[in-house]
Amino acid sequence: MSGAVRTAPAPRTAIPREASVTAVLLLLLTVMAIWAPGFFEPQPLLSRLTAAAPRLIVACGIAVVMLTRQIDISVGSLFALCSVAAGLCAARGMPPALAFGVAVALGGAGGALNGFLVAGLRLPSIVVTLATMVTWREALRLARQGVFINLPDGIQWFGLSMASGQWMVCGTALLVLVGMAWGLRHLAVGRHLYAVGSDAEAARLAGLNPRRLTFGALVLLGALTGLAAVLNLVQSPQVDPATGRSLELEAIAAAVVGGIAVSGGRGSLWGVFAGFLLLTCIGPALTYLGVKPYWDRAIQGLVILLAILAEGLRRRRNRP
Repeated sequence: MSGAVRTAPAPRTAIPREASVTAVLLLLLTVMAIWAPGFFEPQPLLSRLTAAAPRLIVACGIAVVMLTRQIDISVGSLFALCSVAAGLCAARGMPPALAFGVAVALGGAGGALNGFLVAGLRLPSIVVTLATMVTWREALRLARQGVFINLPDGIQWFGLSMASGQWMVCGTALLVLVGMAWGLRHLAVGRHLYAVGSDAEAARLAGLNPRRLTFGALVLLGALTGLAAVLNLVQSPQVDPATGRSLELEAIAAAVVGGIAVSGGRGSLWGVFAGFLLLTCIGPALTYLGVKPYWDRAIQGLVILLAILAEGLRRRRNRP
């Protein structure tokens, strides 16, 4: 036979979401450096990052759950439940380390309950976690009636100075981020989570257990929520039973903006970190630039919408 063999054109390489989000973040920081250099004053900057650090930990956990094509919208209520439990334990004389351990264990138990209902009984995760979200929040409202819990000495900032405590909170959040990012990239369980999110049936045929991996992801998110509650608890002399409201939306937003696919199986925690920093910086940046604060949520919502549109366009372009 004669004639040239016709080949399909090579697919266009899309810019990774992590790179695009990082570029937007760097652009924002450059604008702040030029127009409002006070944004980078060390102590206020450290305080803002410290206050946001618990949200980064929850966002990492949410990202792992989303990789398996699930969702958990109960983390805000579970965060409050863990905070109140640890606060009550500390107020009644329990050593701080044990009180903190109670928060992490209770978070893991809450994640296990969600995991049993979602992975064990195969119920929709959005319905299950909506139910547990309302249950934990209403239980706290009835039990505490809005009464704050006064914490004993030695709890705030882990008994350290404020500056040392802030560095410990931020360092713990970064350690969790680095450890989880390394695990997703280099450990077999990380590759298995991506496989389950990409195609659960194919993963099962390859010898994996999608239900066990989904259960483990939800338990991990619960434990991380308990840890985040601890890092938030030490920043105040009191515990607010209503704490954690909108935490689930902020964590999911950071994951989505950072490139975690809602359809599962794609994204990285470094992208989540970039998305977290971008969303965290928007509000304070507007304040420093003299923009009215109510634009904060509007701009964050626009950023999230653009991220979802970008994901939709990517999926359409890759569709055969």
